[in-house]
Amino acid sequence: MGSRKCGGCLSGLLIPLALWSIIVNILLYFPNGQTSYASSNKLTNYVWYFEGICFSGVMMLIVAAVLLVLENDNNCKCCQSENCSKTYMTLLSMIFSSLGIAFSGYCLVISALGLVQGPYCRTLDGWEYAFEGTAGRFLTDSSIWIQCLEPAHVVEWNIILFSILIALSGLQVIVCLIRVVTQLSKILCGNYSVIIQVSQ
Repeated sequence: MGSRKCGGCLSGLLIPLALWSIIVNILLYFPNGQTSYASSNKLTNYVWYFEGICFSGVMMLIVAAVLLVLENDNNCKCCQSENCSKTYMTLLSMIFSSLGIAFSGYCLVISALGLVQGPYCRTLDGWEYAFEGTAGRFLTDSSIWIQCLEPAHVVEWNIILFSILIALSGLQVIVCLIRVVTQLSKILCGNYSVIIQVSQ
């Protein structure tokens, strides 16, 4: 009962993380609350991968919903044996948790790439990725951020939001990984106990 309650809490935690990922990703489309840059396609290319909206957001909401159903459905009988049903449900839970790792991992990687690349902004030479060749060193040197003339404060905007996305998706990876490990231990321990009983 305790492990089921704990699993339900972990699955439930994925929901607010997914909702926040959607919100943060949407904000990336509107630097300083302005819509003109999105409509004229003057945003960093990594925001168009929909990592926070689709993968770490909507897909993770689906994963969380399925995991919650699997945790709370005590009457499901997918085969004749009760142990068989429990093993099947545990395996299904592990599969969806693994999908959660894949979805949130995708968001984590794309957000990290977007953070290191830097924003697409207008400089004295026109619209470009002003810090693309710095290998992320611009993140610790705020004195060069003034190279981006437009949108205003776009460097800070991108750094903060991409960092939040990394943190949110990183937490999702951890939660799903914990679930995979716990579900795998249930299957292995369950099989081990059955073998012991047969040998006796």
